[in-house]
Amino acid sequence: MTNIKKGLLALAMATAIVPTMAQTNGSNSPYSRYGFGLINDGGQGFNRGMAGVALGMRNNNQLNVNNPASYAALDSETFLFDIGASFQLGQFKWNGNSATAKNTSIDYITMGFRAAKNVGVSLGLMPFTTIGYNLKNVSVVDYSHSAVTQTETYAGEGGLRYVYAGIGWSPIRNLSVGANLGYLWGTQTHTVSASFSDASIATQRRVYSADVRTYKADFGLQYTQPIDKKNTVTLGVTYGLGHDINSKASYYSQTQLSNTLTGADTVSTRNAFALPHSFGVGLAWEYGKKWRVGVDYTLQKWSGVRYPMLKYADGVYSYKATTDQFSDRSKISFGAEYVPNAEGMKRSQHVRYRLGAAYTDSYTKVDGQAGPRSYQVTAGVGLPIMNRHNNRSFLNLSVGYERVEPRFSGQIAENYFRVGVGITFNEEWFSKWRVN
Repeated sequence: MTNIKKGLLALAMATAIVPTMAQTNGSNSPYSRYGFGLINDGGQGFNRGMAGVALGMRNNNQLNVNNPASYAALDSETFLFDIGASFQLGQFKWNGNSATAKNTSIDYITMGFRAAKNVGVSLGLMPFTTIGYNLKNVSVVDYSHSAVTQTETYAGEGGLRYVYAGIGWSPIRNLSVGANLGYLWGTQTHTVSASFSDASIATQRRVYSADVRTYKADFGLQYTQPIDKKNTVTLGVTYGLGHDINSKASYYSQTQLSNTLTGADTVSTRNAFALPHSFGVGLAWEYGKKWRVGVDYTLQKWSGVRYPMLKYADGVYSYKATTDQFSDRSKISFGAEYVPNAEGMKRSQHVRYRLGAAYTDSYTKVDGQAGPRSYQVTAGVGLPIMNRHNNRSFLNLSVGYERVEPRFSGQIAENYFRVGVGITFNEEWFSKWRVN
């Protein structure tokens, strides 16, 4: 079966899964209320156990979407179909209160194959951001010298998804370049409402909504330098193109008393959003076929990026894009992988053991202050699926703990426990069987 036919079969499988992917929600975090929501860093099965380290990683039977230059390493006998899902348990603490939430999600669907000598191709779908939260705050307020119970509700849903096509090319030995070009789209809705125990007080409801659609372009480079027969070092560099987004954002305000609308306002703005320029550099060391160790640093220039904000002056509401709502987001991650004997005859010798750690700054501001910091540790294994028809596919399992630590008192502290499952189908899963 040709790679093109394999691609069509894998694409049909992906199409059947996409509706499920759109319905899952990987977040209950109150911090997804700000900006585009929580950012997905694009971890896949092979590197989730290594805290997402990827920029310098390349392998002939692993698909690394974070640096498209790595596609050039795919060999002529490799066709990959990679899908991943995760389960998450979140714990939230604030001002002596606590809550828990569970989420499941399909995290990515990707495929890749060699298209020509020194040229690899990849297609895929994954989330870019996630929004999902529902909070209530009950308080007692004074109204006409009477104590009234006020219930404020904050709810949000949506996020952005990203479908891409990528290519990697090695023009000369040890050097490869690549690009992912894709389409970014999604809706986001944030609702704030206030109701009262006294029916004579009007209920207030405010809705912030947007439908974002734009392109996304990312570029990568990798240079591999052999040190000796066993030691190799690879430098990886990436750049994501920042640009303005010509999408509309709207604000809707409604006041209701005794099932009667007593006031409603809608204001909108165009060209309300932008994507940041992003930069990444990573270094990976490989010892024989036993060890891979990598470190990555990424920077997203969110400061100066446009995003709509509601303003009130002289009795009039305006909803306009401003450039002072975000901070630059940086992340540093470290990861390692160990394989006992890649040339061994036993299945246990091919198991891949992984460890990782990462630190991330938030790009959002909370009430004008810097958002929380994130600390993450991970571990994982890659279990080979070996039988008479296939010895190159893997079941990738990972576990992780993340601490989201607020910088200021009054902000919410979050703890996450995650389990990830990824399956990499390689080559023979898509081959046509023959009966003689």
